[in-house]
Amino acid sequence: MGTSLRPAARGTGRLGVAAVMAFGTCLFTAVLLIAIVGTLTVVGAWLLPETVLLIRRIAGAKRRQVRAWTGREIPEAYEPLTGPLRERLRTAVRDPATLADLRWMAAHYVYGWLVLPAVPLWLLALPVDGVRVGLLRRAPLVLPWIVRLADLEARWSTVLLKPSPKARLAARVRVLTETRADAIAAHGAELRRIERDLHDGAQARLVALSMRLGLAQRAFDRDPGAARRLMADAQGQAEQALTELRHVVRGIHPPILTDRGLVGAVRALAAGSGVEATVTVKGLEDGVRAPAAVETAAYFAVTEALTNAAKHSGSPLVTVELERLRKGLRAVVRDEGFGGAEEGAGTGMSGVRRRVAALDGEMRVSSPAGGPTVVVVELPCLW
Repeated sequence: MGTSLRPAARGTGRLGVAAVMAFGTCLFTAVLLIAIVGTLTVVGAWLLPETVLLIRRIAGAKRRQVRAWTGREIPEAYEPLTGPLRERLRTAVRDPATLADLRWMAAHYVYGWLVLPAVPLWLLALPVDGVRVGLLRRAPLVLPWIVRLADLEARWSTVLLKPSPKARLAARVRVLTETRADAIAAHGAELRRIERDLHDGAQARLVALSMRLGLAQRAFDRDPGAARRLMADAQGQAEQALTELRHVVRGIHPPILTDRGLVGAVRALAAGSGVEATVTVKGLEDGVRAPAAVETAAYFAVTEALTNAAKHSGSPLVTVELERLRKGLRAVVRDEGFGGAEEGAGTGMSGVRRRVAALDGEMRVSSPAGGPTVVVVELPCLW
């Protein structure tokens, strides 16, 4: 009995929210008309973009409600309303998603009142003449219809709020344009870093090495002892230059990835991270390897997350998960520390996000006050 009452109660609550939203849609029509009139008279042209933003928020609230009921995400594909007023007006009018949201609002005013049939259905399920048997007999037959009404309302909302192929293509092109620009910027910054490291490190060591060798060659005949000391100094300079070059190479593609693969490299990171860390691997056993670019991005993401956890989290334990997905790779780093991490506070995680975005991947950071902090990186690849 309880199993049928709970879904019906949830469905009734959800239909009630839909009815309230439908009533609000009716009231919102006046706001929309004011914005249109203001735009036509030029004086209130600024109202239209703000109204469109409000429509997007209402549609976003509906998407979240549907996701809470069905467990499925309804994607968004909006053009950003930024720039001067003329540009924002043009975007608000031409964006296909604006028309789709208006179409949903008009339709939702009609089907949002599906809560009304739920009331007589509940009445049918109530006992007759105070006999409790009526509730027991009728509820299993009547109450599932309330859940079906809620499912129907969610299905219609999903169909109407789902972006059109044209809108999704435009959003995809915009994302690719942004990630391409970020990738170019990150590549340029990486080249400048390599040039700076070589100039200040290995190149300076090699210049000093060349000078020591030249002095040793001149002193070889007249002062063999001084020549030997200069040769010893040159050997030290050569070793330091090699150390600098290894540092630069590790910043491009860590050699440990080539030698041990991502799993071995991450386990080595965890062992030397300065905090107790455990590594869990799913689907990457038996030497399964992702492409080099994907492994490199995942490795640097885990490196940055572990470094931040060791420095700032105060967590006694960090867990790292590497999982092979059907069409990609997922890396998750979780600590039970203080939380409150802000991605914009430093450049490390921002650089990781750019690196991940350049591979068409996704990075999510969750760090509420009090913890935990969870960094999730998903990278697409073919196995």
